[in-house]
Amino acid sequence: MRNILVTVMMIVVMLVLFNTIISDNATGTRARIQTQGNGANTMIGNLLP
Repeated sequence: MRNILVTVMMIVVMLVLFNTIISDNATGTRARIQTQGNGANTMIGNLLP
Protein backbone atom coordinates (compact mmCIF):
# COMPACT_ATOMS: atom_id res chain seq x y z
CA MET A 1 0.00 0.00 0.00
CA ARG A 2 2.82 2.35 0.85
CA ASN A 3 4.56 1.66 -2.46
CA ILE A 4 1.41 2.56 -4.37
CA LEU A 5 1.07 5.83 -2.47
CA VAL A 6 4.68 6.78 -3.15
CA THR A 7 4.24 5.96 -6.84
CA VAL A 8 1.10 8.09 -7.11
CA MET A 9 2.78 10.98 -5.31
CA MET A 10 5.78 10.80 -7.66
CA ILE A 11 3.47 10.87 -10.68
CA VAL A 12 1.69 13.93 -9.30
CA VAL A 13 5.00 15.68 -8.70
CA MET A 14 6.15 14.89 -12.24
CA LEU A 15 2.92 16.28 -13.69
CA VAL A 16 3.27 19.50 -11.71
CA LEU A 17 6.89 19.89 -12.76
CA PHE A 18 6.01 19.25 -16.41
CA ASN A 19 3.25 21.84 -16.32
CA THR A 20 5.42 24.50 -14.71
CA ILE A 21 8.66 23.91 -16.63
CA ILE A 22 7.67 22.68 -20.08
CA SER A 23 4.16 23.76 -20.96
CA ASP A 24 3.84 27.13 -19.22
CA ASN A 25 2.54 29.54 -21.87
CA ALA A 26 4.52 32.56 -20.66
CA THR A 27 7.95 31.31 -19.59
CA GLY A 28 7.99 27.59 -20.32
CA THR A 29 10.28 25.74 -22.66
CA ARG A 30 7.50 25.41 -25.22
CA ALA A 31 7.07 29.21 -25.35
CA ARG A 32 10.82 29.75 -25.72
CA ILE A 33 11.08 27.22 -28.55
CA GLN A 34 8.11 28.80 -30.30
CA THR A 35 9.64 32.29 -29.98
CA GLN A 36 12.95 31.11 -31.40
CA GLY A 37 11.16 29.29 -34.22
CA ASN A 38 9.13 32.35 -35.14
CA GLY A 39 12.31 34.43 -35.20
CA ALA A 40 14.03 31.89 -37.44
CA ASN A 41 11.03 31.81 -39.80
CA THR A 42 11.10 35.60 -40.03
CA MET A 43 14.82 35.61 -40.79
CA ILE A 44 14.37 32.93 -43.49
CA GLY A 45 11.44 34.85 -44.96
CA ASN A 46 13.55 38.02 -45.19
CA LEU A 47 16.31 36.36 -47.22
CA LEU A 48 16.61 37.58 -50.76
CA PRO A 49 16.80 34.95 -53.52
